[in-house]
Amino acid sequence: MSTSRISSILPDLSPWRSVRDFRLLFFQGTVTYFGSFMAMIALPLQIKHLTDSPLAVGAMGAVELVPLVVFGLYGGALADAVDRRRMILLTEAGLGVLALMLLVNALLPRPLLWPLYVVAAGVSALTGLQRPALDSLMARIVPHDQLTAAAALNGLRYQIGAIAGPSLAGLVVAYAGFAPAYAATVLGFVVSVALCTRLSPAPPSRDAERPSLRGIAEGARYAWSRPVLLGTYAIDLVAMLFAFPNTIFPFLAEELHAEWSLGLMYAAGSVGSLLLGLTSGWTSRVRRHGLFVVFGAAAWGVAIAAAGWFTNIWLVLLCLAAAGAGDMLSGLGRGTIWNQTIPEDLRGRLAGIEVLSYSVGPQLGQMRAGAMAGWTGTRSAFWSGGLACVASVAALAVLLPKLISYDAETDEDARRRREAKEAPSAAIA
Repeated sequence: MSTSRISSILPDLSPWRSVRDFRLLFFQGTVTYFGSFMAMIALPLQIKHLTDSPLAVGAMGAVELVPLVVFGLYGGALADAVDRRRMILLTEAGLGVLALMLLVNALLPRPLLWPLYVVAAGVSALTGLQRPALDSLMARIVPHDQLTAAAALNGLRYQIGAIAGPSLAGLVVAYAGFAPAYAATVLGFVVSVALCTRLSPAPPSRDAERPSLRGIAEGARYAWSRPVLLGTYAIDLVAMLFAFPNTIFPFLAEELHAEWSLGLMYAAGSVGSLLLGLTSGWTSRVRRHGLFVVFGAAAWGVAIAAAGWFTNIWLVLLCLAAAGAGDMLSGLGRGTIWNQTIPEDLRGRLAGIEVLSYSVGPQLGQMRAGAMAGWTGTRSAFWSGGLACVASVAALAVLLPKLISYDAETDEDARRRREAKEAPSAAIA
């Protein structure tokens, strides 16, 4: 294979080369995701250890849901009204404090159950506040023609932590207990906060309004008036609602007599996403990003359904990796459409809605998977959810044809956003 052909497949590093703050956020996110995934795996494992109940593990989704909805919407309005760097820094420090609480509880002679749910709710609230600021900052600092490349690199950043964190967490918990996993999480947040202090200030515009219900409603009305945006939100929501089985991985590993594979189950989807990200150079040349959203979500559902049918652990892991690749493709499409089309003065509020679209689904999905596994069995919870995902994505694609036909060059919102970002450079020239 020629060098030029290899270069066309490898990730586009343009945002990395041209934007200092993007590089800082890349390193910060990698460290944070690694530590967070250590805790994300240890937390449900500890609940299972204390209760041995799928419903108790699935209940994490219930306690996380309300804080995520409330603080996600408010965080979006806040991101349009305050310095986004300061908001990211403070919430990152708060997440570090919650990780410390998990560590202290794990070190008790008899760890308590209720603090695990309290911390899960707190993490959900702080994540809801932080993610709109992070997502809207990306749209501000990255040049318009590099947004797809930035989305791919951000996906790689996420997947590095999502692979290393769960894989190591499974081993650490099995051989050393929960406390060392939580200690690694605390250390990760210490490093992350230090990196956040080096970000450039990101103040709001001079005419930014104070956070209010009216401002949140304005963002919601804008989203409702844009079928393309509605399609990205709805498809991701149903995909996660019906086919997010992570909470019952411990029970599937036990049923397949492969408890050793639990960490690999959590990491397999990220391996598939990473492989797609490492070969994502071609995505920078694609303009029909709505197709990414639809086909990626459908592939996710098919792969999750297949994982429920197979009894060979290696085939199950292969299916989970394929699901991760589909999710990565859909995520690239969603992120690019959001950043290409949403005006800067609404970016934070719409980022809050985006947080709900890709976070509420997994929380509801945890509840669905736990309840379904307790009712009909673990494997049926997989395949029934996967099939429901595919059917729902197909129905939404028919109901929202503008998502399928979205073209980055001709879409009116994308054109306005591109011209708005290019105007300051033209004025300086």
